[in-house]
Amino acid sequence: MTETLYSELPTQRPTAFDPPAELGLLRERSPISRMKFPDGHLGWLVTNYELAREVHADRRFSSRVELQHSPRMVAGQPVAQRPPAKPGMFIGMDAPDHTRYRKLLTGQFTVRRMNQLMPRIEQIVAEHLAGLRAAGSPADLVANFALPVPSMVICELLGVPYADREAFQQDTAKLLSLDSTMDEIMAAFERLEEFVLRLAERKHVEPGDDMLTGLVATGELTDSEVANMGLLLLVAGHETTANMLGIGTLLLLQRPDQLAALRADPSLVDNAVEELMRYLTIIQFGTVRTALEDVEIGGVVVGAGESVSISVAAANRDPARFERPDEFDIHRSATGHLGFGHGVHQCLGQQLARIEMRVGFSALFREFPDLRLAVPAADVKLRTDMAIYGVHELPVEFS
Repeated sequence: MTETLYSELPTQRPTAFDPPAELGLLRERSPISRMKFPDGHLGWLVTNYELAREVHADRRFSSRVELQHSPRMVAGQPVAQRPPAKPGMFIGMDAPDHTRYRKLLTGQFTVRRMNQLMPRIEQIVAEHLAGLRAAGSPADLVANFALPVPSMVICELLGVPYADREAFQQDTAKLLSLDSTMDEIMAAFERLEEFVLRLAERKHVEPGDDMLTGLVATGELTDSEVANMGLLLLVAGHETTANMLGIGTLLLLQRPDQLAALRADPSLVDNAVEELMRYLTIIQFGTVRTALEDVEIGGVVVGAGESVSISVAAANRDPARFERPDEFDIHRSATGHLGFGHGVHQCLGQQLARIEMRVGFSALFREFPDLRLAVPAADVKLRTDMAIYGVHELPVEFS
């Protein structure tokens, strides 16, 4: 049985850590349902795990941005068809363009290469924890730790001057704010694009041991392509991990039994990171794919040209895949979660993010054994106004 749903996805969370309750109810009743998109398009919403994996993996569902209908409408956004992705913006493309761009990056993100970065990541984490202590108690964990650590890591990896972080962080926040108008989003995007383009151009005469230099050196890309690839990595490389470190810390502080288990057995950190990714699912609006032809899935036919909105948050809480899915348990094996996506568009930087979180959480709770909230949990400002969920600030105390 299918039904027409909201013009926008439900986003009202019952708690700081749980997805909207309506999504869970829908998953049990009608895991693939009709959904009216904000622009009037009649498409589909997927809420269970198996169908989410199926749509992500099926090449008959396109990631091309010009074919997609968004599950949220931005103020001032024209209803007309969106333009194709700019050269280098591979997440909004299908093969062969997506394949070409991703292949040029795959070697940069191997598990081996990411593991080689671990000593530097450990050093960056240690330096920022020392800075957190120097700031004195109470302090904001986001400003002193969760945001700067992944920002510095991705800057060094790409070859972006860390001194420019304030500008690109502000523009990234404007891109992701649900309150931004289309004009504000486009202006922020253009500033970021110009910023990374200037860096790419400079790499011709001032090469370094970094990813932008490596992309320029291939000789296969224009500077604009390098800039747009770099822009995607810069934005995704600091915002997602920063918010996982922030809200993940809040969750662990609110689950003293789980935190005690992690402190007693630090080897549980790998499990903890996967479970945090599953349980929290910080990408608020999931992903969208559009059928290139009629596709039968979940007992219905998705017609050619119809967009499918995939609720990753609902899929990651599917009891058919994860036992007691609404419980946070670092002892479970949460591998196979969709927090990093699935299929050919699965997150390139997932191994880097895992290492940053493993190192970050381990060192934070080791160096600050009495870390605690400095305000009531209900007073922590949540990022309900952002496309990537988390906390705006996390006031903590320590001795």
